[in-house]
Amino acid sequence: MAKNLINIVSFTVLLVVLLMASTGILNTEAQTCGAGGCLTAASRVFLGECPSAHGTTNAQCCTCCVATFGTPPVCWAVVEGTDRHCHCYKKA
Repeated sequence: MAKNLINIVSFTVLLVVLLMASTGILNTEAQTCGAGGCLTAASRVFLGECPSAHGTTNAQCCTCCVATFGTPPVCWAVVEGTDRHCHCYKKA
């Protein structure tokens, strides 16, 4: 019984991951802003949002983040999520 439950849960998780990958939910092409950048997730922390760039491109998001927060601290900017919000990051 327990083995069947584990198999069902594993299969369900696999299907969800495949669905997310096929629809592009996992894809983000962030924009490195400023000198040095912060290329790994471990080297950056969330700084804030730039509402005027919501729903735009990553390059426009980067421009908005730099204008709002300056360079530094902004080192990474990306439009992400299903609601396409512009998120700004700084070095950790």
